[in-house]
Amino acid sequence: MTLQAQSLDDSSGVRARRPISNLFSLHYFLLRSVTAGGAVVSGLVQTFVFARVLTPKDFSIYILIGSFGVALWLFDLGAAKILFVRQRQRHLTRRTDDAVPAQSNAIVVLYALIVLTGTLVCFSIMASRPSVRPLQAMEYAAFFSFAGLNLVWFPLRNVSNAVDEFIVFEALEVIRRVGHVALMLALLLGLPLLSFLLLANLLWFAVFAACIARLVRKGALVSRISGCWQALAVFWGDNRAEILRSANYGVGEIAIYNFPYILVPVAFGLGAPTIILDTVFKIFRGATLIYAAGLDPLVPRQTRAFAENDIATLKKATWAAAILCAVPTVALCASLLFAGDKFFALLLGHAATMPRAATLILVVLLIGNFAHSVASCLLLHTGFFREIARVASFVVLAMAAMTAIVVASGMGIVGFIGWYAVVYVAGAGLYVAYAMRRIFLNGPRLAQPIAANSRLPYDEN
Repeated sequence: MTLQAQSLDDSSGVRARRPISNLFSLHYFLLRSVTAGGAVVSGLVQTFVFARVLTPKDFSIYILIGSFGVALWLFDLGAAKILFVRQRQRHLTRRTDDAVPAQSNAIVVLYALIVLTGTLVCFSIMASRPSVRPLQAMEYAAFFSFAGLNLVWFPLRNVSNAVDEFIVFEALEVIRRVGHVALMLALLLGLPLLSFLLLANLLWFAVFAACIARLVRKGALVSRISGCWQALAVFWGDNRAEILRSANYGVGEIAIYNFPYILVPVAFGLGAPTIILDTVFKIFRGATLIYAAGLDPLVPRQTRAFAENDIATLKKATWAAAILCAVPTVALCASLLFAGDKFFALLLGHAATMPRAATLILVVLLIGNFAHSVASCLLLHTGFFREIARVASFVVLAMAAMTAIVVASGMGIVGFIGWYAVVYVAGAGLYVAYAMRRIFLNGPRLAQPIAANSRLPYDEN
């Protein structure tokens, strides 16, 4: 055996024996757990408060407006994840050019303009209705902005994570979540709805300013907004294939998670059916935010191991992420099975009654979401856009066929949610199969592998 081969074997052995505790930053994991839990609490507090300060019909309208605000993610086209991959490569190779930061600027500005346009359209549509007063139209538009600004926050999160500014970002997220929850609870104490919405949007702007200033100092963003359209053109030219594939995935994901908000009010009516769907989806989708607490801290290690062709560390990091996600999955499922009825009765009050069958279906959705999140996160951050686009296309077509059958057969809201879960779990299985086949069986492959001796800032906790 040559000295070089012996050195490589020794290096692989050290990596294989690396303890799990060194695979991620413990401080980041704890902070990310707080923000992920805060996201779930925020959604549940919103349901709790709105169920008590709004009529069921008004509550349903705000649910629809919020779903349209979240649906602005259709415009992402996967650009945020592509930015992560490009920013991560730039960061790990210590490049200092401004090309990727300028493109990141352009994406953030574009998304902000999309939210602004959507807010103005929402105001115009609601103000044109004879039954809506101008003040109400302003409230609806402000709530649309409140929900839609997550679109702008998303690329900033990905850029922050790519350049190892995750601690600062999550600290800002804690401030935002605590502030928004406090403002929601203040509605129960008599705070006017419009005041809540205006203050909530002002808090958004404050954390945006702090985050952007930090990333400019880090060099991940540039301090100018001129030349944004040229930077967008370059971004499109350099990443056209990835954008089209990730767009397929992104549009599919948004459609999968948001089309029920359009279908259910039309097919089953406003009021209880829409509130039941929204409550199920708040927990189902809220679990994704909890899983992010276990997934995000491992992404830096996974991407570095992938770039270094270090299969042993990649597998260990992925299993660690799966274990961290499995813990809240088991806890949530057990809580729903044994105390779900009491929880939903407290949460919804007299607005609606959650059927027991819907609770059981929610447990299945949570298990499917667990598998989906672990596998798709790995595929996304290692650049397998073609594979995730294929799965998303399959799920969208399957959901369309399922919806047609459910509506034609006259099934109720519980039947729809049940068949939705069947299709969703099938898609999750495909993501897992692709992750196993493309990464663990074939081995990692990056166009620009990272030097083996480069270190993460938190290799030693």
